[in-house]
Amino acid sequence: MHILLTGVTGYIAQRLLPALLSKSCRVTCCVRDLDRFNDSYHNHPNLSAIVVDFLNDSIELPHDIDAAFYFIHSMSKPTVDFHALEATCAQNFKVAVENTQAKQVIYLSGIVNEANLSPHLKSRLHVESLLQSDQYALTTLRAGIIVGSGSASFDIIHDLVEKIPIMITPRWIQTRCQPIAIRDVIMCLHRSLLNPKTYNQSFDIGGPDILSYKRMMLQFADVRGLKRYIFTTPLLSPRLSSYWLNFVTRTTYSLAQRLVDSMKTEVICRDTRLFELLDITPMTYREAI
Repeated sequence: MHILLTGVTGYIAQRLLPALLSKSCRVTCCVRDLDRFNDSYHNHPNLSAIVVDFLNDSIELPHDIDAAFYFIHSMSKPTVDFHALEATCAQNFKVAVENTQAKQVIYLSGIVNEANLSPHLKSRLHVESLLQSDQYALTTLRAGIIVGSGSASFDIIHDLVEKIPIMITPRWIQTRCQPIAIRDVIMCLHRSLLNPKTYNQSFDIGGPDILSYKRMMLQFADVRGLKRYIFTTPLLSPRLSSYWLNFVTRTTYSLAQRLVDSMKTEVICRDTRLFELLDITPMTYREAI
């Protein structure tokens, strides 16, 4: 089968690409800059790359693709109007895919079950609506924090715990979420591929544990054998929280700002039918660490 992969310089696509190649899929990667593309697989006979910018409306994709993965987002871009950027990319991607023979698009989004969503999660939900089409089936997987090295949210937890023995933290660390291991995310994406049971549906995916960010940090410290003490204060505003994360962790200020906005919203699964449909038992947070 011929698969189109977007966002190939990002965390999820880099993990999914070798899984697709190991199953003898022919993969065409969409990149804006070939110099940034991971060249460790360039000599693979089933891999090719094309230069595409989905902010442009004149896009030609290989006509014979069977399915496409949509992993494009603008969270890390230092622009106020990332919502408009994401909408433009989604609309142009949809039109381009509709001109191929693709039967399915798989989109990895965020959990959007709360009434009051952050701007980032509102944008994710809007992109999902824009990707819907009569020409192909849309499968949306909605995840919260993904546990794995390279996941921006989890890297923040890693960096804070590794660097700071005693933390004075903002109130958002009391927010609950449902983390999922990167291996389980990749398995869900791979097993949803051209699977009619997943067509034109949205699924929440999360591990079995519902934890506050504070509990996640303390469990990470316990696994690492570190003594950590965490105290909460209402005095850290979202802006100060973003500067704090930018200073202490590897994240940029613009990304930290959007993550802090999202971390104030609970991300807890409601519809987890996908695990039963795909015969997957997700690992615990501690196992994922």
